[in-house]
Amino acid sequence: MVQQAQRTGAMDTMDMPRQRGGREKIEAGKLTFTIQHEVWDANIQHHGDQGVAILVNGQVNGKDTTLLRFNCFDIERSYIYGPEGANKRFLMDPTVDGNPIGWAMKQINNNLLTMLKAAGYESVVRQPDLRAIKAKLGEVESTARDFFATARSTVKHNRGTDHFEAGNIRFGLEMRTQTSGDGGLAIHVLSDLAGTKGKAYMEETELLAFDCFREAPHYHYGPRNKNYRIFWDKTLIPDSLEWTLDQFKAGKLAAMIQRAGYPGVAADIDQDLINQALPAMEAKAREMQPKVKA
Repeated sequence: MVQQAQRTGAMDTMDMPRQRGGREKIEAGKLTFTIQHEVWDANIQHHGDQGVAILVNGQVNGKDTTLLRFNCFDIERSYIYGPEGANKRFLMDPTVDGNPIGWAMKQINNNLLTMLKAAGYESVVRQPDLRAIKAKLGEVESTARDFFATARSTVKHNRGTDHFEAGNIRFGLEMRTQTSGDGGLAIHVLSDLAGTKGKAYMEETELLAFDCFREAPHYHYGPRNKNYRIFWDKTLIPDSLEWTLDQFKAGKLAAMIQRAGYPGVAADIDQDLINQALPAMEAKAREMQPKVKA
């Protein structure tokens, strides 16, 4: 295992509140394990991500304190000694450490007291009942794995009302209105992932979504898969439709589809066919979406 120290000191934006899709506390003697599914926003944390955090909590000077934190996410795979104190973060190495939940549970099972001491909580080290802790580790692991599999935040959009074929992908355009009152043009990037055209079992999947909304414009990597959502900075990108079309013209779709979790589709992208489809798609998109006022 290769560990890389990333930061020390006070908590930064990585430690700010996150959207949670599930949370459960498991008491184990004088320690508590908190397992929670989290969705990170790229404009709050330093990247869009989601997965499971395993927290080890205990009483320090009469206050419930997070002593250790294990980030078992799609991208962020790390652990933190004393998030509310020393705040020392190390990375797991996915190449040699394997599944992050499995790795984290091995460390808790084998090295818990050593890690608590390294976090600066020697007083807590003298308190735990290891028998009571180890009796709960199976429940901690099963809960973490269940959250990772079932609490994932995904979204299924409509496929759009107007469609433009571009080789192994197609663009779907749709005017969307949210319950909040926000809305605008949505561009769906779609592909057939199972079966072939004309077959009853052919399945169309949305790979990317660009919601060029008035108030909160944003885009999704893999809405039904990873669902990493990024909001545009309206100060720097006042016209999100223009930005989106620029990415298509610049040949960025293959890399974006790769990041969304569909390497096979990305490998078969034909930019020439995309370029042929873009003029008609752009004309319809601009017809549907009124120009953004300066």
